[in-house]
Amino acid sequence: MLVILVRTIVLYVIVLLVMRCMGKREIGQLQPFELAISIMIADLAATPMADTGIPITNGIIPILGLLLMHLSISFMNIKSVKARELLCGKPSILIYRGKIDEKQLIKERFTINELQERLRDKDVVNIGDVEYAILETSGQVNIILKPEKQNVTIEDMNLQTSYKGITYDLVVDGKIMYENLKKLNKDYKWLKNQINKFGFEPEEALIATIDANDEIFCQKKMKGKQK
Repeated sequence: MLVILVRTIVLYVIVLLVMRCMGKREIGQLQPFELAISIMIADLAATPMADTGIPITNGIIPILGLLLMHLSISFMNIKSVKARELLCGKPSILIYRGKIDEKQLIKERFTINELQERLRDKDVVNIGDVEYAILETSGQVNIILKPEKQNVTIEDMNLQTSYKGITYDLVVDGKIMYENLKKLNKDYKWLKNQINKFGFEPEEALIATIDANDEIFCQKKMKGKQK
Protein backbone atom coordinates (compact mmCIF):
# COMPACT_ATOMS: atom_id res chain seq x y z
CA MET A 1 0.00 0.00 0.00
CA LEU A 2 2.82 2.39 0.88
CA VAL A 3 4.56 1.69 -2.44
CA ILE A 4 1.37 2.46 -4.38
CA LEU A 5 0.89 5.68 -2.40
CA VAL A 6 4.43 6.86 -3.10
CA ARG A 7 4.18 5.97 -6.82
CA THR A 8 0.87 7.80 -7.03
CA ILE A 9 2.32 10.94 -5.43
CA VAL A 10 5.41 10.89 -7.67
CA LEU A 11 3.37 10.44 -10.86
CA TYR A 12 0.88 13.09 -9.76
CA VAL A 13 3.68 15.62 -9.22
CA ILE A 14 5.23 14.73 -12.61
CA VAL A 15 1.91 15.07 -14.46
CA LEU A 16 1.13 18.33 -12.64
CA LEU A 17 4.50 19.81 -13.60
CA VAL A 18 4.12 18.65 -17.21
CA MET A 19 0.62 20.16 -17.50
CA ARG A 20 1.92 23.42 -16.04
CA CYS A 21 4.70 23.45 -18.64
CA MET A 22 2.10 22.93 -21.37
CA GLY A 23 0.47 26.27 -20.55
CA LYS A 24 -2.66 27.74 -19.00
CA ARG A 25 -5.37 26.83 -21.49
CA GLU A 26 -8.70 25.62 -20.17
CA ILE A 27 -9.88 22.18 -21.30
CA GLY A 28 -12.43 23.75 -23.66
CA GLN A 29 -9.69 25.82 -25.30
CA LEU A 30 -7.26 22.98 -26.05
CA GLN A 31 -6.17 22.46 -29.61
CA PRO A 32 -6.62 18.91 -30.99
CA PHE A 33 -2.94 17.99 -30.58
CA GLU A 34 -2.98 19.33 -27.00
CA LEU A 35 -6.07 17.30 -26.12
CA ALA A 36 -4.49 14.15 -27.61
CA ILE A 37 -1.32 14.62 -25.57
CA SER A 38 -3.33 15.28 -22.39
CA ILE A 39 -5.29 12.04 -22.83
CA MET A 40 -2.11 10.06 -23.49
CA ILE A 41 -0.41 11.54 -20.42
CA ALA A 42 -3.35 10.49 -18.24
CA ASP A 43 -3.20 6.93 -19.61
CA LEU A 44 0.59 6.67 -19.21
CA ALA A 45 0.36 7.85 -15.60
CA ALA A 46 -2.50 5.49 -14.69
CA THR A 47 -0.79 2.25 -15.75
CA PRO A 48 2.32 2.32 -13.49
CA MET A 49 0.25 3.92 -10.74
CA ALA A 50 -2.03 0.88 -10.50
CA ASP A 51 0.47 -1.88 -11.35
CA THR A 52 3.50 -1.95 -9.04
CA GLY A 53 5.09 -4.59 -11.26
CA ILE A 54 5.71 -1.95 -13.93
CA PRO A 55 8.75 0.30 -13.29
CA ILE A 56 7.67 3.84 -12.53
CA THR A 57 10.15 5.10 -15.13
CA ASN A 58 7.98 3.39 -17.77
CA GLY A 59 5.43 6.11 -17.05
CA ILE A 60 7.71 9.06 -16.36
CA ILE A 61 9.94 8.78 -19.45
CA PRO A 62 7.07 8.62 -22.01
CA ILE A 63 5.32 11.52 -20.23
CA LEU A 64 8.46 13.65 -20.49
CA GLY A 65 8.73 12.56 -24.13
CA LEU A 66 5.19 13.80 -24.77
CA LEU A 67 6.05 17.11 -23.10
CA LEU A 68 9.03 17.48 -25.44
CA MET A 69 6.78 16.67 -28.39
CA HIS A 70 4.21 19.21 -27.23
CA LEU A 71 6.83 21.94 -26.91
CA SER A 72 8.19 21.11 -30.38
CA ILE A 73 4.74 21.23 -31.97
CA SER A 74 3.94 24.49 -30.17
CA PHE A 75 7.16 25.99 -31.54
CA MET A 76 6.20 24.83 -35.04
CA ASN A 77 2.79 26.45 -34.61
CA ILE A 78 4.42 29.76 -33.77
CA LYS A 79 6.91 29.65 -36.64
CA SER A 80 4.85 28.12 -39.46
CA VAL A 81 1.38 29.09 -40.66
CA LYS A 82 1.09 25.89 -42.73
CA ALA A 83 1.99 23.73 -39.73
CA ARG A 84 -0.59 25.59 -37.64
CA GLU A 85 -3.30 24.97 -40.23
CA LEU A 86 -2.33 21.30 -40.52
CA LEU A 87 -2.27 20.62 -36.77
CA CYS A 88 -4.97 22.98 -35.52
CA GLY A 89 -7.11 23.62 -38.58
CA LYS A 90 -8.70 26.95 -39.47
CA PRO A 91 -11.69 28.79 -38.00
CA SER A 92 -14.96 28.20 -39.86
CA ILE A 93 -17.60 30.86 -40.41
CA LEU A 94 -20.98 29.29 -39.64
CA ILE A 95 -22.97 32.50 -40.03
CA TYR A 96 -21.77 35.04 -42.60
CA ARG A 97 -23.41 38.47 -42.80
CA GLY A 98 -26.51 37.19 -41.05
CA LYS A 99 -26.92 34.10 -43.24
CA ILE A 100 -26.27 30.55 -42.05
CA ASP A 101 -23.68 28.75 -44.18
CA GLU A 102 -25.21 25.29 -44.56
CA LYS A 103 -22.12 23.90 -46.33
CA GLN A 104 -19.94 24.80 -43.34
CA LEU A 105 -22.47 23.29 -40.94
CA ILE A 106 -22.36 20.00 -42.85
CA LYS A 107 -18.56 20.13 -43.12
CA GLU A 108 -18.17 20.67 -39.37
CA ARG A 109 -20.99 18.22 -38.57
CA PHE A 110 -22.95 20.95 -36.80
CA THR A 111 -26.72 20.77 -36.48
CA ILE A 112 -28.96 23.82 -36.34
CA ASN A 113 -29.97 22.87 -32.81
CA GLU A 114 -26.33 22.66 -31.72
CA LEU A 115 -25.65 26.05 -33.28
CA GLN A 116 -28.62 27.52 -31.39
CA GLU A 117 -27.33 25.96 -28.18
CA ARG A 118 -23.90 27.53 -28.67
CA LEU A 119 -25.52 30.90 -29.33
CA ARG A 120 -27.59 30.62 -26.14
CA ASP A 121 -24.31 30.02 -24.28
CA LYS A 122 -23.40 33.52 -25.50
CA ASP A 123 -26.76 34.90 -24.27
CA VAL A 124 -28.11 35.17 -27.82
CA VAL A 125 -31.67 33.85 -28.06
CA ASN A 126 -32.54 35.02 -31.58
CA ILE A 127 -30.31 33.62 -34.31
CA GLY A 128 -31.45 36.53 -36.48
CA ASP A 129 -29.47 38.92 -34.27
CA VAL A 130 -26.15 37.39 -35.34
CA GLU A 131 -24.02 38.96 -38.08
CA TYR A 132 -21.14 36.46 -37.80
CA ALA A 133 -20.68 33.18 -35.93
CA ILE A 134 -17.17 31.73 -36.04
CA LEU A 135 -16.26 28.20 -34.99
CA GLU A 136 -12.75 28.48 -33.59
CA THR A 137 -10.15 25.72 -33.79
CA SER A 138 -10.65 25.08 -30.06
CA GLY A 139 -14.32 24.22 -30.69
CA GLN A 140 -15.70 27.43 -29.21
CA VAL A 141 -18.18 29.55 -31.15
CA ASN A 142 -17.62 33.31 -31.06
CA ILE A 143 -20.22 35.69 -32.36
CA ILE A 144 -20.53 39.23 -33.65
CA LEU A 145 -23.99 40.74 -33.37
CA LYS A 146 -25.61 42.90 -36.01
CA PRO A 147 -24.82 46.60 -35.43
CA GLU A 148 -28.35 47.44 -34.30
CA LYS A 149 -28.27 44.60 -31.78
CA GLN A 150 -24.94 45.47 -30.17
CA ASN A 151 -24.77 47.11 -26.77
CA VAL A 152 -24.12 50.81 -26.66
CA THR A 153 -20.56 51.59 -25.55
CA ILE A 154 -19.14 54.56 -23.70
CA GLU A 155 -17.38 55.57 -26.93
CA ASP A 156 -20.69 55.57 -28.81
CA MET A 157 -22.07 58.04 -26.27
CA ASN A 158 -18.97 60.27 -26.44
CA LEU A 159 -18.50 60.04 -22.68
CA GLN A 160 -15.21 60.21 -20.84
CA THR A 161 -14.40 57.65 -18.20
CA SER A 162 -11.80 57.43 -15.48
CA TYR A 163 -8.98 54.89 -15.63
CA LYS A 164 -9.79 51.49 -14.13
CA GLY A 165 -6.74 49.50 -13.18
CA ILE A 166 -6.14 46.23 -11.38
CA THR A 167 -7.60 45.52 -7.97
CA TYR A 168 -4.98 44.12 -5.61
CA ASP A 169 -5.58 41.71 -2.74
CA LEU A 170 -4.15 43.06 0.52
CA VAL A 171 -5.38 40.32 2.84
CA VAL A 172 -6.84 36.92 1.96
CA ASP A 173 -8.29 34.81 4.77
CA GLY A 174 -6.14 36.57 7.38
CA LYS A 175 -2.89 36.26 5.39
CA ILE A 176 -1.09 39.47 4.46
CA MET A 177 -0.20 39.78 0.76
CA TYR A 178 3.23 41.33 1.29
CA GLU A 179 4.14 40.98 -2.39
CA ASN A 180 1.18 43.14 -3.40
CA LEU A 181 2.00 45.67 -0.67
CA LYS A 182 5.48 45.94 -2.14
CA LYS A 183 4.07 46.53 -5.64
CA LEU A 184 1.95 49.35 -4.22
CA ASN A 185 4.89 50.83 -2.28
CA LYS A 186 3.00 50.22 0.96
CA ASP A 187 3.98 48.47 4.16
CA TYR A 188 2.30 46.61 7.01
CA LYS A 189 1.99 49.77 9.10
CA TRP A 190 -0.02 51.45 6.35
CA LEU A 191 -2.19 48.34 5.96
CA LYS A 192 -2.82 48.15 9.70
CA ASN A 193 -3.93 51.78 9.77
CA GLN A 194 -6.33 51.20 6.89
CA ILE A 195 -7.86 48.00 8.28
CA ASN A 196 -8.14 49.47 11.77
CA LYS A 197 -10.60 51.99 10.31
CA PHE A 198 -12.98 49.06 9.84
CA GLY A 199 -12.64 48.16 13.51
CA PHE A 200 -10.35 45.12 13.42
CA GLU A 201 -6.81 43.92 12.67
CA PRO A 202 -5.49 42.82 9.25
CA GLU A 203 -5.14 39.24 10.50
CA GLU A 204 -8.87 39.21 11.26
CA ALA A 205 -9.86 40.12 7.68
CA LEU A 206 -11.49 37.60 5.39
CA ILE A 207 -10.65 39.77 2.40
CA ALA A 208 -9.19 43.22 1.90
CA THR A 209 -8.60 44.75 -1.53
CA ILE A 210 -7.62 48.10 -3.02
CA ASP A 211 -8.55 49.38 -6.47
CA ALA A 212 -6.95 51.89 -8.83
CA ASN A 213 -8.78 54.74 -7.07
CA ASP A 214 -7.31 53.68 -3.69
CA GLU A 215 -10.72 52.57 -2.47
CA ILE A 216 -10.45 49.73 0.03
CA PHE A 217 -12.94 46.93 0.43
CA CYS A 218 -12.65 44.93 3.63
CA GLN A 219 -14.67 42.25 5.39
CA LYS A 220 -14.00 40.59 8.73
CA LYS A 221 -13.79 36.82 9.11
CA MET A 222 -16.46 35.05 11.10
CA LYS A 223 -15.33 34.32 14.65
CA GLY A 224 -15.38 30.57 14.07
CA LYS A 225 -12.84 30.95 11.22
CA GLN A 226 -10.34 33.10 13.02
CA LYS A 227 -7.01 31.35 13.61
